[in-house]
Amino acid sequence: MPKQIIKGRAIVADDWNLVRAEEGAESATVAALAVPAGRVILPLATWLAQRDALAARAAAGEIAVWLAPDEDPAALREDLPRLALVAVDFPKFTDGRGYSHAWNLRSRLGWTGELRAIGDVLRDQLFSMQRVGFDAYDTRSDRSIDDALKGLTVFSETYQASVDQRVPLFRRHARPAPAAATSEA
Repeated sequence: MPKQIIKGRAIVADDWNLVRAEEGAESATVAALAVPAGRVILPLATWLAQRDALAARAAAGEIAVWLAPDEDPAALREDLPRLALVAVDFPKFTDGRGYSHAWNLRSRLGWTGELRAIGDVLRDQLFSMQRVGFDAYDTRSDRSIDDALKGLTVFSETYQASVDQRVPLFRRHARPAPAAATSEA
């Protein structure tokens, strides 16, 4: 069975190959990673080091980049138009820096393409991830993807403004005008 992800609000087959270096690998090793054929999601360091050699594949929609929590999304500013998707890694579900990356990619850098959460992605996070701009989720393989899909609809209303809803709740609902003040004489 092909690998599956949540994209939009549906479970779909994933034809992307996520490329990772060995844990603790030196940055020079990550930059020199061999890039396999087909559609690949590369570490930022690999993309930056091999950008010119991969330009034709990027133009063909075969190259995507993933960001680690300690990397700056602005490093992709000039490359965003030629990338097929951007992924943000959550190495631990307790590391929330990826939420800021997503918000920055959508709000400051104007990314409109697929924004995928990868790594330690759990059902409880999906609703909040969706709010900051994620639209695809590569959930943990040891958890039910069908159950995770339900995480996108756990709340029917939100209070705060975010990428998915620019207007806070108190501005979205009409309130009755205050009653006219009467003076007692």
